[in-house]
Amino acid sequence: MFPETTLCHDSECKYEGAVVPPIFQNSLFTFSDWEAIDKAFDARQEHFIYSRGKNPTVDFAEKKLAELAHADRAILFTSGMAAISAAILYCVKPNSHIITVKNVYGPTSNFMANYLKEKLNIETTFVSGENVEEFRENIRENTVLIYLESPASPVFCLQDLEAIAALAKASNIKTICDNTWATPLFQNTLELGIDFEVHSVTKYLGGHSDLVAGVVMGKQQEMEALFSREYEWLGGKISPFEAWLLIRSLRTLPVRMQRHQENAMKVALFLEKHPQVALVRYPGLPSFPQYTLGQKQMKGYSGLLSFQLKTNDISQVKAFYNALKMFHRGVSWGGFESLAYAPAISYLKELSPEQFVQMGISPGDIRISVGLEAAEDLMADLGRALEVVIND
Repeated sequence: MFPETTLCHDSECKYEGAVVPPIFQNSLFTFSDWEAIDKAFDARQEHFIYSRGKNPTVDFAEKKLAELAHADRAILFTSGMAAISAAILYCVKPNSHIITVKNVYGPTSNFMANYLKEKLNIETTFVSGENVEEFRENIRENTVLIYLESPASPVFCLQDLEAIAALAKASNIKTICDNTWATPLFQNTLELGIDFEVHSVTKYLGGHSDLVAGVVMGKQQEMEALFSREYEWLGGKISPFEAWLLIRSLRTLPVRMQRHQENAMKVALFLEKHPQVALVRYPGLPSFPQYTLGQKQMKGYSGLLSFQLKTNDISQVKAFYNALKMFHRGVSWGGFESLAYAPAISYLKELSPEQFVQMGISPGDIRISVGLEAAEDLMADLGRALEVVIND
């Protein structure tokens, strides 16, 4: 079936004719006798015993996600970082080595470079990710994981997932890819050879800015092992209610993503022609440096992009940012609403000017999440705000 059909039909979850699955808001499940509970414990991953393990509402949402991503199994977590850290911990061991991309999500970067270094003496090497040879040249005898994020905010650089996955498999190295930006509708990383796909479900999969969750997806055997260890032992379970909200959200994912893509393309083209904008970074634009790679491994584009003002004067960047009316100011993305964020707000507190440049961004960079409003209203809002910018 097509994804649109899969996400709208709940044939395996009918209760008293209800068109929407119920919320199983219970902590445990009881059994009729010794034999029944004994049988359940013999196959704990197939039975509902305690909601820190399996819950029917959560199970239903996980099956929908696995089918969407062409995965054998999905496991939902309390947040994107809970899912990401669990997947990474599954792959590493003390004194091992990770290769990742320099523009990877900040908390993920800190988890690998700082937390794992301190706790397990694991070293992390950062590369641009734009050339497969960078990964090959940095493989060591103790390299156990290549962690990817494609596209990676805020510059949206892509990695050749198929080529990197093949390289990793030849060296017995696991791969994880954060596919939050594209969603499984527009990019199937597992079919390109990646071992684990992770998402911040909070973003497009949730889509309504009303839930926080994460997911790991992959092959059955490894997902069973991850469930028994990192999922159950670390206890990062999602609540049944949030899983139910996710089920609701997935029904409209295809139509929402189509609208996000259409709006973002209109906004990107508008910004690309604006005299106060120096650069637009959006993989869907033919002018994007890795446009051909994007066409090869993605089926569509989402609503998150960035652009660079023709000024690095913080006072002018702030004036532009504060002049926006339709774009809310916030750090997340992927919801129905349009958001704007200036990386300089947090990065200049954490990074030196040299590190800022190394990441490929400047104080004049703005990241926007293009929502579901009328694109014409969003372009008008950006145009009004851009009027306050005076070129350096």
